[in-house]
Amino acid sequence: MPRRPMRLPEAQGAELRAALRALRGELGLLGAFPPPVLAEAEAAAARHRPLPDLVDATDIPLFTIDPPGSMDLDQAMFLALRPGGGFRIHYAIADVAAFVVPGGALDTEAHRRVLTFYFPDGRVPLHPDVLSEGAASLLLDQDRPALLWQFDLDDFGELVFAHVRRALVRSRARLDYASVQREIDSGAAEEPLSLLRDVGLLREELERARGGISLVVPEQRIEPHGDGYALAYRAPLPAESWNAQLSLMTGMAAADLMLTAGTGILRTLPSAPGGAVGRLRRVAAALDVDWPHGTSYAEVIRSLDPARPQHAAFLQECTTLLRGAGYTAFDGDPPDRSRAQHAALADDYAHCTAPLRRLVDRYTGELCLAAADGAEPPEWARAALDTLPAEMAAGAGRANEAERESVDLVEAAVLRNRVGEVFDGYVVDVREDEPTRGTVHLYDPAVVGRVDADPAGPPLPLGRPLRVRVLAADPGRAKVRFAPA
Repeated sequence: MPRRPMRLPEAQGAELRAALRALRGELGLLGAFPPPVLAEAEAAAARHRPLPDLVDATDIPLFTIDPPGSMDLDQAMFLALRPGGGFRIHYAIADVAAFVVPGGALDTEAHRRVLTFYFPDGRVPLHPDVLSEGAASLLLDQDRPALLWQFDLDDFGELVFAHVRRALVRSRARLDYASVQREIDSGAAEEPLSLLRDVGLLREELERARGGISLVVPEQRIEPHGDGYALAYRAPLPAESWNAQLSLMTGMAAADLMLTAGTGILRTLPSAPGGAVGRLRRVAAALDVDWPHGTSYAEVIRSLDPARPQHAAFLQECTTLLRGAGYTAFDGDPPDRSRAQHAALADDYAHCTAPLRRLVDRYTGELCLAAADGAEPPEWARAALDTLPAEMAAGAGRANEAERESVDLVEAAVLRNRVGEVFDGYVVDVREDEPTRGTVHLYDPAVVGRVDADPAGPPLPLGRPLRVRVLAADPGRAKVRFAPA
């Protein structure tokens, strides 16, 4: 997920859409697949590769929960109460390996792309739509090959059993977050939907107990305003967090399986350095976010209301603590556990629930299947472990660049007609070598840009309020720049 998700509603902002298309061209992310890749994808969609031990699980009434209009559906679920107490969860993940031949054109192109790249007006997919939005997607009322996890949880939400197998599945309901939230809030939701809240809340409590924190970053919506644009925050719904807890649980179970088997690839995140947390404390003060002495970062995050603009802005700044995330592969020798955990989750973790959108998940799925069966992983999956971390890191770098450039373009469009105006903001970064240059975040609109003070003057006040004047804002030509007012 992008660290600063932005969305441009359909049928709005033709000029901005044109600029975003031009940006994709500059970044080499136009999205067109070579003819051999398309031909292989179409052939695979017509008849996926027969895989061994495919269990018929189409009797399980799975359902999906995704944003409206989404077609690349990676996950489907079914939740039930266990007769002896606790919960049983079936969690299906799209089986991309059923369609992609190792070493083929599709596989080669996926290794070139690594990720699905997201822009405010759309996406550049990892796989051709005939697969990612068609034959491999867990679409309503369609039989699909999947990696089907079974999780048994106790009454407190603790995982007591996990297993994964290949299966044929069928989704029986296609839901979106808003309708799920309405049903649950109204009390009309019945099992299995009502259990999503129950399990989600239990898993959130377990996360708190182990010292983890899931950062819920508000989405920014780009809206026409007069002859320009405005930015508005959309606070995530609780149902989105409950759903995310199932994905996180799957990733942690996958990590445990692979660590036990001795072969795998983990998603890792180092602990944030003290200086980064100190910087956030100063930003919190500038935004009037209450951070009492002795209160942990995780406790502060849980106290925030993403619907409040200043809290939403602080959550955006908290993404700086996610820097340093990477992947650790191992085969035989276990990794150094002190450096192989995911610090934000306070546990071992693996990416495995989004194979339609992320390359590494296809490999993680295969390694988990082998581990669950006590078998050797396929050679094509094991052979990729040496290069996957670097490939994923390169893809993440390109995704970060695409996100930065998209945000810069949108923010320039928002302020294009307001050059010369003065805004209230707060300084979120100051260059160590040039303390009169840094970055400022406006209170409203929620724009971040470079600020340059007089080189002979005092340093910029890191983490403190600052009134600034817009010096430049021209989408596609000049990024947003400010000077102290």
